[in-house]
Amino acid sequence: MIEEIDLPAVDDELFEHFRFVVDKGQQPLRIDKFLLNRIENISRSKIQNAANEEKILVNGDTVKSNYKVRPLDEIVIMLAYPKIEHDLLAENIPLNIFYEDENLLIINKQPGLVVHPGAGNFTGTMVNGLLFHFENLPAKPKNAFRPGLVHRIDKNTSGLLVVAKNDFALNYLQRQFAEHTIQRKYVALVWGDFKEEEGTVTGNIGRSLKNRKVMDVFPDGDYGKEAITHYKVIERFSYVTLVECILETGRTHQIRAHMKYIGHPVFNDETYGGDKIVKGTVYTKYKQFVENCLQIIPRHALHAKSLGFIHPATKKEVFFDSPLPEDFENVIEKWRGYVKK
Repeated sequence: MIEEIDLPAVDDELFEHFRFVVDKGQQPLRIDKFLLNRIENISRSKIQNAANEEKILVNGDTVKSNYKVRPLDEIVIMLAYPKIEHDLLAENIPLNIFYEDENLLIINKQPGLVVHPGAGNFTGTMVNGLLFHFENLPAKPKNAFRPGLVHRIDKNTSGLLVVAKNDFALNYLQRQFAEHTIQRKYVALVWGDFKEEEGTVTGNIGRSLKNRKVMDVFPDGDYGKEAITHYKVIERFSYVTLVECILETGRTHQIRAHMKYIGHPVFNDETYGGDKIVKGTVYTKYKQFVENCLQIIPRHALHAKSLGFIHPATKKEVFFDSPLPEDFENVIEKWRGYVKK
């Protein structure tokens, strides 16, 4: 999302659905009652749940359902999915289908491809391509713009995604993600060397309090959602390290945020500070070498390498493993050559 961006973690991302400015002559009234009269086809319990989940803001601050509105209050309701104002378009977008049967697909997503439509990206996504190649992909009402999707990964993360082809497969696979029984391994090139060969990063992940486009780690308190990442060193290159990351949970940008948190941002991750020299020498030749590496892999060095789960039809465990993309292999070879010299 599920570095990785999962659909089960979609609540980390909020989108504006409604905005109201209270009239000057408004008498004090509970906000759940106020909204009930202004939003069609909504129940009071749904409004109260939205308030409990801190998705109702008044003048920029979250409020509870018993808040009494006042004249000129500005009320905004944020939900965990974009407001659909566009029709989904089928587009002839090339997809790397790694595996296919009657129930599911495994897509080996190329870097640079957005997984599903959203704010600013209503065309040119993997979902638009899926609609062109496959008909009647399943979708739940609130995920109508994500037909077939069980999880998701970032635009510039490459690697494996499972797509359901029918309702049964969708529900069966989503349950495994919700129960954290899916096996997911990523490979990342990160800055710095590790003292240990393996370890675990824990700490809640949630939207940054300063920048909603960035995820922060909150080791203490109730903010954010539990996140656990296990890592193991694969190969060391003095100033950067190739690591395997196993997700126990699937939070938005989990690997990228956790690696930054422990001082090892993902190589060329501009969002989390990996797009500049973090470790190394001050020599001009080294700076030029790093610049060359950043050009070889012009995106964050993160690949969803393998995926394992119980197949919805056979009820047997299946496992898929993908090779590293060419840009990733090339930058690794570049660092190997540097270390040898």
